[in-house]
Amino acid sequence: MMRRLPHLRVVRFFLPTCLLLFAVVAPLAADEPSTAPKTKPAAAAKKQPIWKASVKPTQADVAYGPQSRNVLDFYQAKSDTPTPLILYIHGGGFHAGDKSSFNARMLEPALKAGISCAGINYRFVNGKDVLFPTPQRDSARALQFLRSKAKEWNIDTRRIACFGGSAGAGITMWLGFHDDLADPQASDPVLRESTRLTALGTFGGQGTYSPIAIKELIGGRTWEHASILKAFGIATAEEALQPTAEQRKLYDEVSAITHLTRDDPPLYMVYSEADGPIPADAPPGKGIHHPNFGRQLKKKMDELGIENVYVYTEHKQRLDESSRMLEFFQKHFAAVK
Repeated sequence: MMRRLPHLRVVRFFLPTCLLLFAVVAPLAADEPSTAPKTKPAAAAKKQPIWKASVKPTQADVAYGPQSRNVLDFYQAKSDTPTPLILYIHGGGFHAGDKSSFNARMLEPALKAGISCAGINYRFVNGKDVLFPTPQRDSARALQFLRSKAKEWNIDTRRIACFGGSAGAGITMWLGFHDDLADPQASDPVLRESTRLTALGTFGGQGTYSPIAIKELIGGRTWEHASILKAFGIATAEEALQPTAEQRKLYDEVSAITHLTRDDPPLYMVYSEADGPIPADAPPGKGIHHPNFGRQLKKKMDELGIENVYVYTEHKQRLDESSRMLEFFQKHFAAVK
C-alpha cells in the first residue's frame, strides 16, 4: 500500500486556487497599457485613383491665351515623324474641373502608341460677365494654338481627335460640329488656324443646352440645372422657358446638335447614367447625363450618314471604354491620307 507524502497534500490544496487566480488576473493584465515603447505603424500609402496618370507633361501650364485659365499641358510622344494628337477637355459643369483629370487609361496607352496628347483649362462661367460661349471659344483657341505649335511640337495637324466628359463632352461636340472658326484675315496668327477635328469621343455628353429642348427630351426638372442657368445668365427657371429672341439664338449657338452637317467627324459616345423616365418631382438637374442625349445624337447622325458609336454601360465599367475610344481614334487617324 502506497503512503501519501505530506507535501503532495499541500500541492493538491493550493493548485486549484492558483489556477483560479491566474484565470482572473491574466485577462486583466492583458487589458493594462503596456509600458514598453510602441512602434508607430507605417503611414498607409495614399491610394491613387485608377484614372490618375503618373506621366508628367512635357510642357506644363503653357498659356494659349490672355486669361489666367487659358493654359494647357502638352504630352509629347516620342517619334521621328509628326504625331497625331488627342485633345482632352475636362468636365465640371462649366464652373469647376481641371486639365489634370486626364484619364490615365487614355493618356498612357496613347503616348505608347506614338500619339501626343494635350489637356486644357478654360474660363468658368459666373452668371454675370463670363457666360456661354466663353468656354467653347476658349477651347477653340486652345485647339488653334496647338495647331500653331505643330512644327515645334511635332504634331500632325491632319490627325487631331478630341474627347471629354460632361461639360467637356459638350464642348468637344461643339468644336467637332461647328463650322471651321479659322479666320484667314486675323492679325493674330493663332486665329488663322483651323478648328476642324478627325474624330470625337464623349462621356455623358449633352448635344443641346437649350432648357426648352432638354425639358422635352429628358423630362423631369433636368432643364433647371444650375450650371445651365448660370451659363446663360438666367436668373429664374421661368425665364429659361421664355427666352428673348437673342437668348434663343444663343441656345442654338452653344448646342452642338444644331451645327451637325454631313461633313462632320465621327463620334464615339458613352453614357452610364440611369436610364428611364425622370420623375416630375426629381431634384433640379437630375438626368443631365441621361442616355436620351446620346439617342438623339445617334438618330440625327445616322440620318446624315455620319459614323457614330453609342455605348450604354454601367458607371463602374466606364473607364474600360477609354481603350475602345482610343482604338476608334486610331482607326480614323489611320484613314487620313
